[in-house]
Amino acid sequence: MPQSMPVLTELTPELESFIAAWKDKPGNLIMVLHKVQQVYKYIPRDVALTVSRKLDTPLAKIYGVMTFYHYFKLEKPGDHQIAVCMGTACYLKGGGDLIKELERQLGAGVNCTTEDGKFSIAAVRCVGCCGLAPAVTIDGEVYGCVQVAKIPEILAKYK
Repeated sequence: MPQSMPVLTELTPELESFIAAWKDKPGNLIMVLHKVQQVYKYIPRDVALTVSRKLDTPLAKIYGVMTFYHYFKLEKPGDHQIAVCMGTACYLKGGGDLIKELERQLGAGVNCTTEDGKFSIAAVRCVGCCGLAPAVTIDGEVYGCVQVAKIPEILAKYK
């Protein structure tokens, strides 16, 4: 029995327009994937398939790009994205301890999302705030000189 072709996901008009504008330009795949992630906060499989068809690019190539670049997310992140800096200064000043405490408080590990979908935790290489080590960002807001005891207070703002 032949397999039927998956139904294409309907994209937002903004995304459709963006793909049309970039379709024939060099470097279009990365630009389109950035836009998809901006719209959805990650790249859903069905949307990747739709992009594959619209750009006439094999899905395997799209997944190759998505998995090569750490920036692209394959799974839906939490409503609030927590990044703990693990650059040298932050690591030496307790970044690892902050991760352990976040995991304990939220019940989710690094590169995971809490069961309620509210938080995602990531360890990142550097947030560019070495003078504020150890640093944590939540939804882009920087928290510097973070101590383990301050984690509950910081999280309370987002619960």
